[in-house]
Amino acid sequence: MIHTKDIREKLKDIDEFLLEEYKKNHPEKKRDWRTYEQQLAARLKYAIRNLEPLIDEAVATLHVERGQGRKPELSLKQRVILILVKELFDKSNRNMEAMLDLFCLLTDVEVSYKSIERLYSDPEVEMALHNLHVLILKKKGVSVVEGTGDGTGYSLTISKHYASETAKRGDEIKEAETQEENVKEGKKKRAFVYSFKLLDLGSGMYVSYGMSLKSEKDAYDKAMRMFENLGLTLESMRLDRYYSCQSYVGELGDIKVYIIPKKNATIKGPWSWKRRMKDFVENTEEYLEEYYKREHSEAHFSVDKRW
Repeated sequence: MIHTKDIREKLKDIDEFLLEEYKKNHPEKKRDWRTYEQQLAARLKYAIRNLEPLIDEAVATLHVERGQGRKPELSLKQRVILILVKELFDKSNRNMEAMLDLFCLLTDVEVSYKSIERLYSDPEVEMALHNLHVLILKKKGVSVVEGTGDGTGYSLTISKHYASETAKRGDEIKEAETQEENVKEGKKKRAFVYSFKLLDLGSGMYVSYGMSLKSEKDAYDKAMRMFENLGLTLESMRLDRYYSCQSYVGELGDIKVYIIPKKNATIKGPWSWKRRMKDFVENTEEYLEEYYKREHSEAHFSVDKRW
């Protein structure tokens, strides 16, 4: 049986010496950049070779009935390929248009940058991409997920950076719906788009995600609803301190949840919370080893933003 004081004493131990001891016993692995570049090139070649048959399968299950109006210039397959290639090569809409001019003889695609822009609000493309996501998870054999989840913000203004704002304002930045005053009109405008992504440690793939203009919590809720609709099983979950309260752990049920409790944490709460706190207090080193697999989420976000 553990008590609230046991949790708080363990948190003090982590702050004072356990964390340094853990870092010494688990040194950070340095990346072999030559191997990394070779692996990246191999992954890209594999993705490009296998992309078309997967897109064919994803598109084949969609049947769209059109009313009156102008038909799209491109087939659904062409639109899906176009948006994926644009993202893969990290081109702006105008630069992608210029690239297509070069490859139009091979691709039989000739469109303006506006057509590329419209892909992002095309519901048929959205459905096809969702189908593609589900197909890839099946091809990879992802059914039971050892999960790690993390949220971030994508800045809508050049004057703000999510990491620096989080360092200054802490968790409140993750919940603020509006953060900047528009002095001229007396209105507030949004500074970030929030994103939460759930990663499967076994495959290294994102299995679900959520985006929100309101808060990181709203993005998390959307990601979890998406996960429920995929029919996968969540075996374990690793979350940062923003989610380290009884309600989040209780919502996840009896799965193994690895969080570092907040400094004012108590033993009160659902049985799933009590069990996790017992594990945290009595098996701290093994618990931290699982918790710090969250670093995979942070690494993926870093790659996403640089890409």
